[in-house]
Amino acid sequence: MRITLLTPGTGHFYCGNCLRDNALAHALHRQGHDVSMIPLYLPTYGEFDVTTPTPRVFLGGINMYLRHKLPAFGRLPGALRRWLDAPGLLRFSSRRGDMTDAARHADLTLAMLRSDDAAHLDEIRVMLRWMREHDRPDVINLCNILLAGLARPLREELDVPLVITMHGEEAFLDALPKAKSEEAWSILRRRIRDLDACIAVSAYYARRMIERLELDERRVHIVYNGIHLDDVAPPAARLDRGAPVIGYLARMCPEKGLHTLVDAFIELHRRGTIPGLTLKVAGVQLKPDRRYVGELRHRLRAAGCLDAASFLPNIPREAKLEFLGELDVLSVPATYGEAFGLYVIEAMACGVPVVQPRHGAFPELIEQTQGGLLCEPDDPRSLADQLERVLTDRALATRLSESGRRSVVERFNADRMAGEVTAVYTSIFPRSAAVTATSLATART
Repeated sequence: MRITLLTPGTGHFYCGNCLRDNALAHALHRQGHDVSMIPLYLPTYGEFDVTTPTPRVFLGGINMYLRHKLPAFGRLPGALRRWLDAPGLLRFSSRRGDMTDAARHADLTLAMLRSDDAAHLDEIRVMLRWMREHDRPDVINLCNILLAGLARPLREELDVPLVITMHGEEAFLDALPKAKSEEAWSILRRRIRDLDACIAVSAYYARRMIERLELDERRVHIVYNGIHLDDVAPPAARLDRGAPVIGYLARMCPEKGLHTLVDAFIELHRRGTIPGLTLKVAGVQLKPDRRYVGELRHRLRAAGCLDAASFLPNIPREAKLEFLGELDVLSVPATYGEAFGLYVIEAMACGVPVVQPRHGAFPELIEQTQGGLLCEPDDPRSLADQLERVLTDRALATRLSESGRRSVVERFNADRMAGEVTAVYTSIFPRSAAVTATSLATART
C-alpha cells in the first residue's frame, strides 16, 4: 500500500505527536508499505529515519506567516519564497519563536483551518503539484485535526481516501481567545465531514471528539499509540540500586504539571520517609519554559532540595532510554485531560511504574496495563502519597513494573499500531467514492 502521512513538524524538538507519527511511519515501512512522510510548516524531528522522505517542507512556516501578515509578500518571485522553505532556515527560525502560543497564532490557525485564502491556496497548490508528479498514494493520513482544512483540496485533486488522526489538539484550540476558539471548533465541525475516517488514540479522546465535533461514532476508530521496542532492554533488577529516583519525562511547562511534581517531591522530603530520594526531570525545554523552570529551581532551593534534583533538557532517544533505566517511578501530572501520554508507555516499557492524575486517558491506560497508580489531579499531597506507596512497597512496585512492561510489549508496540491503522485504511476504500461525491456536491453549493 502507498501511504502518505502529512505531518506538522516542530523544527527542533521532540513532541509526543511527532514521535507517534514517526514510529508509525517506520513500522508501516517495516511491514512492507511504501510510506512517504511529508512535513508541513516545519521539518519533522523524530527518533527514526523515514524511508521515503520528501526533499522539502510544504506550507513552510516562514512563508505562511509572512503571507498572512503581509499579503504583498506573495508577489515576490517563487524562487525566493521556496528558499524560505529550506529545512535549515526553518529549524533556525523555530528556535527563536514560540509556536505553542495559541493566542499569538489564533488568526493564522483560523486561516489554516479555512484553507481558502490566496496564501494558503497558493501553497497548497505547490504541494499538490509535487504530489501529482510522484506516485499517487492509495491513502492520505492527515496527522492532526488542525490539518482538516486540507481535506477538500486533496480530495478534489487526488481523489484518494482521507484519514485524520486526533491526538491532543483540544488543549491548543481551547487556549485560543474565546471567540476565535468557538469559531475554530465551528470550522472543524464542517471540515471534518470531508474525511473518510477518524483515528483517536484513546477511547477517552474518541468520546471527547465525537461530542465536540458532532461526529458519527461509526467513523471514529480507536488505535492506541505504540512504541518501538527493539532497543528497549528488559528492566534490570531494581534491588540495591542506591537512593530511589522519581522521574519526569515531558515538556517542562505548566500544562504538564511539573510544579505539582516538584511540590510533591518537597513534601516527601519534608516527611523524611524515603532517605536519599532524588528527582530527575527530562524532556523538551523551549525558550518560553526557561523562566518557569527557573522558578521551580528557586522553589526547590528554598526547601533545601535543589541538590537532590536535576534537569536534563532536550535529550535524544539513547539518553532517554538510559534516563528511564535509572528511575524507580515516573510521574507527569498534567493539568489537563491528555489524549494519551506517550511517556506513560515509554516508562512502562522500561519497567518503571507510573503515578498519574485521575483524568484524561490516564485511568484508561492504567486499567489497560495495571502498570501504575492514580492520584487526584493538581494535588501535590495526593501525588506524594501514591509515590510514597510505590517507593516503599517493593512487592507493589515489582507487580506494577512487571505488569506494565508485559502490557506494553503485547499491546502498545509500534507494529500492532501500524497493523490496526492499516486495517482502518483498507476498511474505507469502498466508502471513499461516496464521500468524494458528497464532498464535491457540498463544495458546489
